[in-house]
Amino acid sequence: MFENLVESNRKRQSTLGQQAVSLALHVGLIFGAIQATRGAAEAVRDIVVDTTMVFLKPPEPPPPPPQEIPENVVVSANPPPQGFQVITPPDNIPTEIPPVNLNERFDPRDFTGKGVEGGIATGIVGGTGPVNIEGEVFLAAEVDDSPILTNSGACQAFLLDQYPAVMKSAGIPGRVVLQFVVNTDGKVDPGSVKVNSSSHKAFEEPARKSITSSACAFKPGSSRGAPVRVLVQQAVSFKLSQ
Repeated sequence: MFENLVESNRKRQSTLGQQAVSLALHVGLIFGAIQATRGAAEAVRDIVVDTTMVFLKPPEPPPPPPQEIPENVVVSANPPPQGFQVITPPDNIPTEIPPVNLNERFDPRDFTGKGVEGGIATGIVGGTGPVNIEGEVFLAAEVDDSPILTNSGACQAFLLDQYPAVMKSAGIPGRVVLQFVVNTDGKVDPGSVKVNSSSHKAFEEPARKSITSSACAFKPGSSRGAPVRVLVQQAVSFKLSQ
């Protein structure tokens, strides 16, 4: 089968130089393998002995409860929308005359069908607040008892202190007719004060300041025994002492 045996053509033995080169190559490969293994072992050891501390962020505390608003703090509420009221027909037709509430007022302007449904005629365009009829203002002719100035002496003294200096030195008296709303606590609503007429512009601001001061206190008006807000007119006179 084979023409020549394997051992028939034996190669000659390698020389000393070739053995030295082979030895150097093997030593280099072994040294490189040792170095690579040593680096991997150090990397594994660093991972194992890593003692880095990681602090987790604690959960945020719950928000504090809303603070109660003191009674003496004035909070502006959303104004009611300007619109109209809707009358809902009753399901059952009453057979008896319902009781009459004299404190309940009917304003035809609230049933015009114009504006936002559920609003009132005196509301604000774009308002979103609830409709509150309890703060309704009555005319003096519609209530049982009109507001009465309770401390006219103190009010008159305060009024004399507000007498315009120029008009006082010239000996000119003054008269101002004011229109304002007296609240259920007897205080004048500052935002409701309007000047209907005056003998001179110089008297208008002193009269407005006097009527809204604590020196001029009113007994509130009432209807059916309950205090109500009343729109009144009051004349304020500036007179020189005789």
